Amino acid sequence: MSKRDYYEVLGLSRNASAEEIKKAYRKLAVQYHPDKNPGDKKAEEQFKEISEAYEVLSDPQKKQMFDQFGHAANAGAAGGGGFGGFEGFAGGASMNDIFGDIFGDIFGAAGGGGRGRGGRRRGGSPGADLRTSVDITFEEAAFGTEKVISIPKTVSCETCEGTGAKPGTSPVTCSGCQGRGEVSFQQGFFAITRPCPQCHGTGQTIPNPCGTCSGSGNVKKRSQIAVKIPAGVDTGQRLKLTNEGEAGERGGPPGDLYVVINILPHDFFTRDEFDVICEVPVTFAQAALGAEVEVPTLDGKVNVKIPAGTQSHKILRLKNKGLNRLGAYGRGDQLVRVIIETPSKLTSEQKDLLRRFDELGAANAHPMHQNFFEKVKNFFG
Repeated sequence: MSKRDYYEVLGLSRNASAEEIKKAYRKLAVQYHPDKNPGDKKAEEQFKEISEAYEVLSDPQKKQMFDQFGHAANAGAAGGGGFGGFEGFAGGASMNDIFGDIFGDIFGAAGGGGRGRGGRRRGGSPGADLRTSVDITFEEAAFGTEKVISIPKTVSCETCEGTGAKPGTSPVTCSGCQGRGEVSFQQGFFAITRPCPQCHGTGQTIPNPCGTCSGSGNVKKRSQIAVKIPAGVDTGQRLKLTNEGEAGERGGPPGDLYVVINILPHDFFTRDEFDVICEVPVTFAQAALGAEVEVPTLDGKVNVKIPAGTQSHKILRLKNKGLNRLGAYGRGDQLVRVIIETPSKLTSEQKDLLRRFDELGAANAHPMHQNFFEKVKNFFG
C-alpha cells in the first residue's frame, strides 16, 4: 500500500507555513495519541503516520527534499523513520525542551495541578531558570529511566506563603506610587518613568516582614526532584522541567529547570543516532574458516555467525537490537564490526606454520592483495 502525501496526512496545502504545520500536528497528535486511545490499533497507526509527516515537514531540509522528490527522497532509507532522528513527540510537559514546544502546553494542562504561569499575583517578578546535569548509563539512555536529583534553590516561604509578610498581616499598597510600581517626574520637556524606589517596583510594601524569610517571601532549600528520562536520549540533550527553577519574588512565577543529559562511556557499545555499534575481535582462523561467536547486546548475549572469508571491519547487522527511537516507535539496529586480531608473540612452531601457509597460498586466496599491487605496478608504469 502506497504512502499518503505528508501534506494530505496533516490536512494542509503545499504552501503551508511552519506555524500552520505545527498547529495541524498538535491538533491531530492530541486526537490520535495512544494515551487517549488505549488499545486502538487504528489510532496508533494514524499517530505514527502524522508523526512521520511532521518529522519531515517541520525540518526545512527534509521538507525541501520531499517537496522536490516526494517519497522517493526516502526510498533508500532503512527503518520507519527514514529521514533521520525523530524528535517531535513527548510524554509530558517536562520534556518539551527536547521536543520543542509541541506538547508542552497540551500535556502540562492535561496533568492538572495548576503549575502554569497563569493565575499568579500580579506585581511579582519571575524566578530565574536553573541548569544542572545528570549522568546516566548507556542502558538507561536506551530504555529510559527515572532519576532523583538534588539541587539547592529558592522556594516560596511556607511561613508567610510567599507574601513576605508576618503571618496575620498583609503587604500594603505603596504610598510612594499608589500601587503602580513606578513613579514619573518631569525633566525638561520629557516625562521620565522609573521603578518606585520605595517598593522596588512591586507596588506594595511590607510593614511587618516575615521572621523566616525577612520579608523576601523566599527561602533557600535543597530540593529533591524526580526526572523522567525518555528512551533514546543522547548526550547534550536537555529536559525542561517547568516551574522547577528559582521561586519568583512576591508571588511571581518560578523559573524552569533544565537538566542536561550526559551518557557515561560503555565497555562495549558506542552509538550512531539510534544504532548501537559493537566491535568484536575474532581470530584469523575464525575469519578465514567461518565461526559462531558470542556477542553482547542491550538485550543480552546472542550468537552471531561469522561467514568464511570475512574481512576486518565488515559490518554485520542485528535488526532491532539498538536504542529505542526517541519520541517514536521501534528501535535502531546493532552493528557488529568484525575486527580481525593479528596474532602476536608467536612461538617458533607457529611462525614456521604461518610461513608454510604463506608459501602454499594461491593467488585467488588473497585477491585484494594481488589487485592492489597490480594497480601500484600499473600506476608507476
